[in-house]
Amino acid sequence: MESRKTEKKQHIKQHVRLSFVLQLILNISLVLLAVTLSILMIEEIIYFVQYAISLDSSQTNYELLERILIFFLYFEFIALIVKYFQEDYHFPLRYFLYIGITAMVRLIIVYHDNAMQTLLYTCSILVLVISYYIISSAASKKDKF
Repeated sequence: MESRKTEKKQHIKQHVRLSFVLQLILNISLVLLAVTLSILMIEEIIYFVQYAISLDSSQTNYELLERILIFFLYFEFIALIVKYFQEDYHFPLRYFLYIGITAMVRLIIVYHDNAMQTLLYTCSILVLVISYYIISSAASKKDKF
């Protein structure tokens, strides 16, 4: 009986150790991802400054708008990683919805030649917005009680 208790304690310790190691790997990976995204975001800022200084007319407005949306995607992913650490290793679902909406808007701007694809992208944005509304209303009802 006593050996069974010690065996169970060792088993629990192994699980705790494994979860700690996996959490550490995840945290290090997310920090490296945040650094990489920050570098890419800085590159976009440099592009915007160069564009503003040169006022190069060879760049289309669509390309500039696409780069702005890419910048916001980097920004949102970095914000998601920051929130993950602020909320005790938990990813808030609403940030994924923000990222999804921004990504779909970018797809509509970049690939707007096919009307059916544009309609499908728009429907997916609608689904994401409805999902956000449901999550927000559920959270506000939860806060009331």
